[in-house]
Amino acid sequence: MSQLRGDYKSVWNSLSGSKHDAYLYVSGYTDEDKFHADAEDTVDVLRETVGVRPDDTFLEIGCGVGRVGRVISPFVKQWIGCDVSANMLRLAGRRLLGLPNTRLQEISGYDLQPIKDASVDAVYTTVVFMHLEEWDRYNYVLEAMRVLKPGGRFYCDNVDLASPAGWAVFEESRLRFKPRERPAQISKCSTQPEIETFLRRAGFADVNVAGRLNFWAYGWGKKPAA
Repeated sequence: MSQLRGDYKSVWNSLSGSKHDAYLYVSGYTDEDKFHADAEDTVDVLRETVGVRPDDTFLEIGCGVGRVGRVISPFVKQWIGCDVSANMLRLAGRRLLGLPNTRLQEISGYDLQPIKDASVDAVYTTVVFMHLEEWDRYNYVLEAMRVLKPGGRFYCDNVDLASPAGWAVFEESRLRFKPRERPAQISKCSTQPEIETFLRRAGFADVNVAGRLNFWAYGWGKKPAA
């Protein structure tokens, strides 16, 4: 019996039984140098959008093997990595050895329990929305609003359907797989209007959306001050 796309815990535990598989399914490659370089690039984007401050508690939705956490944690007070897969978190723990300001939390795949309300300064999720149904993307935007302190910041991204490279991703998947053969983790794109709508509907202020490298759509905003 094939796995359902929305059964995220089962899907991602099955795809991350080894380090090689986890790296491959998270990023599409296993080269450690590229893994680190892409994480540095993500941190640069976070600096340009929500900011990275030494007194911040940062939380990542879908931290995988700790790719970004390893790079960003030296620049913040605390980094919390949340993921649906226990296998991913086990690998992340190895990657984060020696970084005492990091914490890993297994979650259900649909919310950020047991993270407390109004307890973190910034929430981000990168290269994750593509693996989620649209309703679950929005649920995480709502959960980000819940766990952020007043004035806290949120960032999210996905492959941009309207970009040339994003359309190529869409067409490659459409042509490669028959409807009943699509893998549960297959990437699904977003658009800038979708991301903007999610942030505004969830109540974020100072919402911005942008495109990048003719491939990514991303957005960011702030939780209104109390």
